[in-house]
Amino acid sequence: MTYVVTESCIKCKYTDCVDVCPVDCFREGPNMLVIDPDECIDCTLCVPECPVEAIFAEDDVPDAQQAFTALNRELAAQWPPIIERKAAPPDADDWAKVTDKKQHLER
Repeated sequence: MTYVVTESCIKCKYTDCVDVCPVDCFREGPNMLVIDPDECIDCTLCVPECPVEAIFAEDDVPDAQQAFTALNRELAAQWPPIIERKAAPPDADDWAKVTDKKQHLER
């Protein structure tokens, strides 16, 4: 089992999770992070660090977010690793309250 970053991360891109990851499994896109399922060791450390509750165990991804499991795998193969915490986008707090953001995902 691996962990999956879901829709809540889009346009928020808080990187608190990156700080606690012992294996550097996060990948950074223009406005979202994903988890490389081949690198994730299922440690759960990232889950409580996400301020928008965007990270789920693969078996616990909500039904409406199931597409993000494949999307994490796909984008992790394309995006570079992120190994240090960065400042969130200036409008991240505003986007944290928005639902249904998939159309805003930048590849």
